[in-house]
Amino acid sequence: MFPAAADAVPRPRSPQDPPPSKQRDAFFDNAKYLAIVLVAVAHSWEPLKGDSRILEGVYTVVYSFHMPAFIVISGFFSRSFDMRPDRLRRLITGVAVPYVLFETAYSLFKRYADHDPGMDISLLDPWFLTWFLVALFIWRLTTPIWKLVRWPLPLALGIAMLASVTPDIGDDLDLQRVLQFLPYFVLGLVMKPEHFRMVRRRSMRIAAVPVFAAALAVGWWAVPRMNTEWFYHRNAVQEMGAPWWTGPVMVLAMFGSSLLLTACFFAWVPGRRMWFTALGAGTLYGYLLHGFLIKGADFAGWFDHAWLYRPLGELFVSALAAIAVTVLCTSPVRRVFRFSMEPEMNWAFKRDATDVARVRERTTAAPREKVDA
Repeated sequence: MFPAAADAVPRPRSPQDPPPSKQRDAFFDNAKYLAIVLVAVAHSWEPLKGDSRILEGVYTVVYSFHMPAFIVISGFFSRSFDMRPDRLRRLITGVAVPYVLFETAYSLFKRYADHDPGMDISLLDPWFLTWFLVALFIWRLTTPIWKLVRWPLPLALGIAMLASVTPDIGDDLDLQRVLQFLPYFVLGLVMKPEHFRMVRRRSMRIAAVPVFAAALAVGWWAVPRMNTEWFYHRNAVQEMGAPWWTGPVMVLAMFGSSLLLTACFFAWVPGRRMWFTALGAGTLYGYLLHGFLIKGADFAGWFDHAWLYRPLGELFVSALAAIAVTVLCTSPVRRVFRFSMEPEMNWAFKRDATDVARVRERTTAAPREKVDA
């Protein structure tokens, strides 16, 4: 679910950061765009998959890696995050504020479009896809801790395993998802560019073919045998009626299988500029906005037509979802909704003292340069 500049939201810039004109890495923009398309397509399958074992199997395979891939990239581009004021400000304006706005908007949308007067606005209980913004805020805020500890990934896995057997965590802020998806974010934090280059070798692209074929076969086999809730990571094992020990086992097993499929996905992502590369900078827009289309179609009963449950209908819905999320990532849409996803909010923050000093230094240095000239 996914989902914006290099890491689902634009990375906070600083005076030490490269200038904006620096060439973006096409690979990561391509990966983000393709991942968000998979997120939207998988959401469009949810109303249809119940009557199709094949679609349910493909759905589980896609769900096992599309969000992990997105979260790994988010972690990778959060490596420079610290508690510096400009980065905290960007975290608030680029993640916290959009969460408040879209959680409120989605709650009101369900209340009135779905005729559900009992749907309350609760910032503590994310609905549908807004959980990712809560998770990203918490993950990024804890980044300095993960950079400090000696074994960050084993520690994150341990926390995820404990969360899977702790139903008392409750539903506030969707903390089960925050904690169970945490290892993917931490993995992104500890990865280096050469790790991504390793999985993009030709041998990996070839090896990914039988791996994905096997995954699809396992997904088809597992449909009547496995609870799809495992892929959402939103419940403790006790809430799914399974023995407690299966929680930690499944966290490790799904982490391993998700990483394998994520590596295969990265292996197939093109590294050169494509027609969709520029759309990778707008994936947060596609992520947050496509949910209104999916849920709106569901509330309106558009998924009730019998022909949509046949293979051609499922392909039609998939193509429509892919086209819709692509449009939502484009520059015109981003300009319209920038106020809600990338607000400046200069009125809400004190001016950073270091920036003030830097501006003063530049203005006083300019006359001296003219005199020297």
